[in-house]
Amino acid sequence: MATQYRSQDAPGYGPYSAGGFHDGGTGRERHLLPAGLRAPFEARSWREFGYVLLNLPIGIMLFTYAVTMVSLGAGLLVTFLGVPVLAAALGGCRLFGVLERARARRLLGLEVAEPQPLRTTKPGVLAWTGALLKSGASWRALLYAILHFPWAVFSFSVSLVFWTLGWSLLTYPLWFWVFPMWAGQGGLQLYGDGQHGIYLDNPFEITVTALVGLLFTLATPWIVRALTMVDRVLVYGLLGPSRLSARVVELESDRGVVVDTAAADLRRIERDLHDGAQARLVALAMDLGLAKEKLTEDPQAAARMVDEAHGEVKTALQELRDLARGIHPAVLTDRGLDAALSAVASRCTVPVRVEADLAERPAAAIEGIAYFTVSELLQNVSKHSGARSASVDVWRVEDRLMLQVEDDGVGNADVSKGSGLAGLAERLDAVDGILIVDSPSGGPTRVTAELPWRR
Repeated sequence: MATQYRSQDAPGYGPYSAGGFHDGGTGRERHLLPAGLRAPFEARSWREFGYVLLNLPIGIMLFTYAVTMVSLGAGLLVTFLGVPVLAAALGGCRLFGVLERARARRLLGLEVAEPQPLRTTKPGVLAWTGALLKSGASWRALLYAILHFPWAVFSFSVSLVFWTLGWSLLTYPLWFWVFPMWAGQGGLQLYGDGQHGIYLDNPFEITVTALVGLLFTLATPWIVRALTMVDRVLVYGLLGPSRLSARVVELESDRGVVVDTAAADLRRIERDLHDGAQARLVALAMDLGLAKEKLTEDPQAAARMVDEAHGEVKTALQELRDLARGIHPAVLTDRGLDAALSAVASRCTVPVRVEADLAERPAAAIEGIAYFTVSELLQNVSKHSGARSASVDVWRVEDRLMLQVEDDGVGNADVSKGSGLAGLAERLDAVDGILIVDSPSGGPTRVTAELPWRR
């Protein structure tokens, strides 16, 4: 199994980074301090704190723009200017959404996809205005501008108070050195020559104050991180694509895959019929015609031709059976997935162990997809793997049907190379399925497919 290592050239990941060092044996960074003690000094904590500090000015600007433009547009609705002003308000909120996604990506490491782009049926300002007003992403961006402001005030106030209080109390002893007039001459002299230096009137008070400051300093990064979780939810939920639109796009893509797959299957069936059984039946009709002509002249030759035609009929019937099995095998309908997969395994060029642990049968469509998935994977085993043995395991996990085909071949199977595995992955994705390929160089190869139990 390949191990991923961080690049030594990446910023912040040298052999000795702040607070820890790299273990060359595992590729992971080992820290000398636990997470709770190093959190105040980590770059992530300061980035999150910077994000929260920027919340207030950005929130004020967003809120002011949104409320002003929407109020102006609503007030001008009695004229023809109201609708364009509202559209401009929504368009501006969408632009602010782009900046907010970039800020969240840079400071919080939050990757949020772009929302659904505007769809205009016609060019022009009117079409653009209508698209903005009908776009759900535009109204969600406006809602973000309104909801973000009160949260920005709260998160800014809490984080700044805790951060300032923690570091101020932690560095409390240093204030006696910065402002020596606070120190009394009757206290404990920590440093100096009797006239200048650091004096502590009450060492116990100073120690307790510094310890309280240490607790605040250690807790503040986690408080800020909890505050940014709300920002993550706001950005992801209101500035990203909606689940409905994402699902519509996914279904459109799946529909295209299903249509292309069905068309490819029809072309394959037509080609197999034309080049196989149809050609044999045409030749058979010609042979029977010739035999009929020779029946009176040369009965023995006619008998030989009829015998040859009988053999052609058997071959054509076998080809038709194979073609029907490729469309939907009868054994799958009659006896289920276990028997059908055992039949497929018996035709593989290597010994295949089949184990199906299914108390009931899945949906017919899912059963058919599972059958053809295993059939294609076993064909790959026969043609490309160089394996000596293989196995097929089928089981159910809650509402998912799991398939796993494993062989001891040479490996190096890759979905990204555009092979048959890529087409198989697209077919499974069309029904919300997943294909996972684990095939290191030298083998073994393990392909796992996951399908919904019902569709």
